[in-house]
Amino acid sequence: MWWVVAQKTGASAHNLKDFMGFGSYETAWLWLHKLRRAMVRQDREKLLGIVEVDETYIGGKEIGSGKQGRGAEDKSLVVIATECIGRQIGRVRFKIIPEASKEFLLPFIKENVECGSTIITDGWSGYASLSQSKEYEHKEKVISGSGKQAHELLPHVHLVDSLVKRWINGTHQGKISQKHLEYYLDEYAFRFNRKLSTHRGKLFYRLMQQAVTNLPMTYDEIIK
Repeated sequence: MWWVVAQKTGASAHNLKDFMGFGSYETAWLWLHKLRRAMVRQDREKLLGIVEVDETYIGGKEIGSGKQGRGAEDKSLVVIATECIGRQIGRVRFKIIPEASKEFLLPFIKENVECGSTIITDGWSGYASLSQSKEYEHKEKVISGSGKQAHELLPHVHLVDSLVKRWINGTHQGKISQKHLEYYLDEYAFRFNRKLSTHRGKLFYRLMQQAVTNLPMTYDEIIK
């Protein structure tokens, strides 16, 4: 089982079923979701330094789903925060939010970014009150009139947006239920934040340490 955690792209339930020889897809799916729920420590360190924040729509085609595209019923609005270390990307955070208003964007930032950090956003009004905040330095990069596109002004967060969607479409063929998307994003953050680890086997060990602190969940509890 350690290889599922150790490899950088993870595995789908179908792949795990075939590799482990499970009798049913549901067993493999349950194992993976139990692991995903152990991938986030409640006391994990916040992002710090220079942090880009932006929102995106994430979702994939599901069996029997209706229309596709931005704002479709199988899409979720996700706010993303990325540490900027020069041209490199440090750690990342994701959260599904119902709307891109300050009521949801600002709590996400306070929950995930250390005070004293520099927050870089576009000119969206949901971030406007950050400019009056004493907790953060706020830098706006307004797209309109700049002559540049969003991915040029906020390159780190837009690259993460592209990578996580590529991961969903590649590893999971885009077939992710929206009600479980939060846990897939937790998995991607867990893997991405440890992408430079030279001891891949230790990732499984760390995950098992976190797993024993979580209360067990049944299949019925998870699918609800």
